[in-house]
Amino acid sequence: MSAAAVRRRAILCVLAASSAFAVVAALIKAVGAGIPAVEVALLRSLLMAVIIYAMMRRQGLGRGIWRTKRPWGHVQRSLTGFAGMVAAYYGYSHLPLAANTALGFAMPLVLTLLSVAFLGERPEVPRIVAVFAGLAGVMIMVRPWDATASGLPLFPVLVVLAGVIAWAGAMISIRRLGAMGESNEAIILYYSVGSVLLATGFVVPVWVTPSAWQLAGLVGIGLISTLAQILMTNAYRTGEATLIAPFEYGSILYTSIIGMVVWGEFPDATSWLGIAVIIASGLYMWHRETRAGAKTG
Repeated sequence: MSAAAVRRRAILCVLAASSAFAVVAALIKAVGAGIPAVEVALLRSLLMAVIIYAMMRRQGLGRGIWRTKRPWGHVQRSLTGFAGMVAAYYGYSHLPLAANTALGFAMPLVLTLLSVAFLGERPEVPRIVAVFAGLAGVMIMVRPWDATASGLPLFPVLVVLAGVIAWAGAMISIRRLGAMGESNEAIILYYSVGSVLLATGFVVPVWVTPSAWQLAGLVGIGLISTLAQILMTNAYRTGEATLIAPFEYGSILYTSIIGMVVWGEFPDATSWLGIAVIIASGLYMWHRETRAGAKTG
């Protein structure tokens, strides 16, 4: 497969995963008013672990399912991924969908810095410009300098931003594990099992028995999250982190639409400007990187 084809596949995986995560965000917001974020994380991770384990058994891996040469890599991925997941779930229950998603897009900037420090990647100037352009679009939407315009409560914002740093660390861990030969399924399986163990330790004091409709929503969260996680993990295993991260910006459009249709959360003109900047940065990266890959692949 040519370099351009690998890049296109990684980017398409991120776009598909982002749309799936937008649906998950809506489901979390719908059921999250009465269910603690850590409980949502527990049920989602448990269902994901069962699905991935069944997939690996179907592939005839047998006892080899659990074989890994990088146990500490999976521990790091589980800790950072779990922290980022719970923070995002908390944000979806306490912030507008588009605002929470926008805050999450500080991640590519953090990821670019971590990729340089820990992966030795040297992003070219156009990539850096695209990342900062996307981040500028996020700032236009959130407007942290104008509390009356954004109206975002401080504590949920801080929780989500802390989760952003953790999530960037998780992406770095995925990239390292992939480079060391760990399979897509193994990375997700260990992450799911690790998240179940972590969530179990926190959920007992805050457990709330879900109603029938909440349970249905939680099952939907688990199923769709599994699909999204497979797509996202595959993208970061095969693509350069600083290339594909800006394409996660697509989910801000999806969550904005869902927020408007379902909850009446209408972005104002300034927010739409921010969305336009974000989308433009992603489209620019797509155009530049696929053309460059076609010339060198």
